[in-house]
Amino acid sequence: MDIRSAQRLAWENKQNKGFNTTDVPLEFGLLTAEVGEAFTAWRKQLPDYGEELADVFLYLTALAEMSGIDLETEVERKIAKNRERVYTRDARGVLHRVEGDGS
Repeated sequence: MDIRSAQRLAWENKQNKGFNTTDVPLEFGLLTAEVGEAFTAWRKQLPDYGEELADVFLYLTALAEMSGIDLETEVERKIAKNRERVYTRDARGVLHRVEGDGS
């Protein structure tokens, strides 16, 4: 499944179930809660870790839809941008970007 299809399906599910489709700050809060649940599942090595990551993805795609963002296009653009960036390590081993734009 591509990101665009997942975004559409996540949005349709929110609409069909009567979930939040207008309150962006609330959606960010719910997304943050899902990230916390995913972290807890990872930390405790729970069997539902993958499901929790899927929840994060679905909340993110619905937030993108709510905001009028084509997430697939943005992900493709960001991957291309990241591919062009060059990094080097300083004396302490910390990575620093030496080429690429500032975002």
